[in-house]
Amino acid sequence: MTGVRIEHVITSGTFSLDGGTWNVDNNVWIVGDDHEAVVIDAAHDAEAIARAVGDRRLTAIVCTHAHNDHINAAPALAKATGAPVLVHLDDRLLWKHTHPDHDPGGYLSDNQRIPVAGTELQVLHTPGHTPGAICLYLPSLNTVFTGDTLIAGGPGATGRSYSNFPTIIRSIRDRLLVLPPATEARTGHGQPTTIGAEAPHLADWIARGH
Repeated sequence: MTGVRIEHVITSGTFSLDGGTWNVDNNVWIVGDDHEAVVIDAAHDAEAIARAVGDRRLTAIVCTHAHNDHINAAPALAKATGAPVLVHLDDRLLWKHTHPDHDPGGYLSDNQRIPVAGTELQVLHTPGHTPGAICLYLPSLNTVFTGDTLIAGGPGATGRSYSNFPTIIRSIRDRLLVLPPATEARTGHGQPTTIGAEAPHLADWIARGH
């Protein structure tokens, strides 16, 4: 696992759902070494993401969920690199909202392992923000990529179609708060946090989720 690292690109665009559109900045994460990489959430700007990947072999484009701001650049990045786009099966309807004429390259399932550069990302199905929302646990680098399931300060939003507050709370409680407290949570928007930093105030959210 020597040389495996995490890189970060911020891209800007819009998020649209339920008739509304909002300006957003998205975190795009790249996990890999000097030879190969995986992109997590191809948001807004395929060219900027491709430049960050460089001449490395891109082995997968993994979507933490299928809201348009997390997947809108995925087909273009896949076309440029040949990498498959992977989305959890339960978000296939949301995917079609953004890309009605393009299928993803494959569907993810809970506890699936995605190999990259001698290590593995573990898929944690964490529904609530969307039905097919996932987090990606990378124990070798003490990191979990939480998409919009967990952001600094609490759970991701659940006020729009396809979301459910009690479900996201169960996902956070059962899949994320069981990780080591020092695990860094690299989120879909905003600043990273840690599981330990979020745990105390998440207790209030969990109480509200019952």
